[in-house]
Amino acid sequence: MRVLVAGWFSFEEMGATAGDIMACNVACNWLEKAGADFDVAYAPPFTGGVKWEDTSAVDYSHVLFVCGPFGNGWPITGFLEHFAGCKLIGLNLSMLQNIHEWNPFDILFERDSDQVVRPDISMLSAAPKVPVAGLILAHLQKEYGKRSKHPVANQLFRQLIDKNELAVVPIDTVIAKNEHGLRTPAEIESLIAKMDIVLTTRLHGTVLALKNGVPPIVIDPVEGGAKISGQVKAIGWPLILPVESVNYESLYNAYVYAQTNEARREAIACRDRAVKILHEIEQQFLEALVGQPVINE
Repeated sequence: MRVLVAGWFSFEEMGATAGDIMACNVACNWLEKAGADFDVAYAPPFTGGVKWEDTSAVDYSHVLFVCGPFGNGWPITGFLEHFAGCKLIGLNLSMLQNIHEWNPFDILFERDSDQVVRPDISMLSAAPKVPVAGLILAHLQKEYGKRSKHPVANQLFRQLIDKNELAVVPIDTVIAKNEHGLRTPAEIESLIAKMDIVLTTRLHGTVLALKNGVPPIVIDPVEGGAKISGQVKAIGWPLILPVESVNYESLYNAYVYAQTNEARREAIACRDRAVKILHEIEQQFLEALVGQPVINE
């Protein structure tokens, strides 16, 4: 038995989804358990495997088409003609035609058809999760003049993202004309609170991350240090990287540490230290305002 595994990831510009790839991985795992020899047909932007157009029907005993809608039309018709003579298996497909009217498969375990509905097999995907990172970047701040190195700092974060697998969520903390449609401080903070880590050159990106126990990786984008460095030093957060000395290695080391339980515990400890200091400031402020101590009930 030799199997070619195909799906919408086998055709260029056909909108293959994450679910398609996950279903393919599940199917390949099943084939491995069966001891079957198989290839996977990929088309750009996916790499590896084979191109089905470069293969021949005599190369395979079975062709397995995995996941997605499946109907009697282009490019499916050309694909089926190419592999005429192979035993055709359909898995996790949404059959667009009535099964009695059109069913080219020798074996079919459809996801849904006019006959049956089954759970999508991507439910069985065992792919590891990756960090979800909030990306909160400041624009060039003219008030710091030549000390403002925001493009350098932001590019370092872009390099980190390019070289590592993480799910990046851009977050804009500006209310007016927010780039991502966030309308209130509560919406912005709620999004930050859902992150695993935060990558930021913004003071409030740092503060709101720590407030919610999310470890931020902070680059102070002002040469010589400015308000961000002062803020994190005041509460003892360790992942502050000066723009004039940070490099990819130090940024990556911070990225690794930020994903640890220790970093999350430290973020919470920093939050607690800050809150304690701020409660003291509250008392001093109220006393200065009214001229006598104010007792919190």
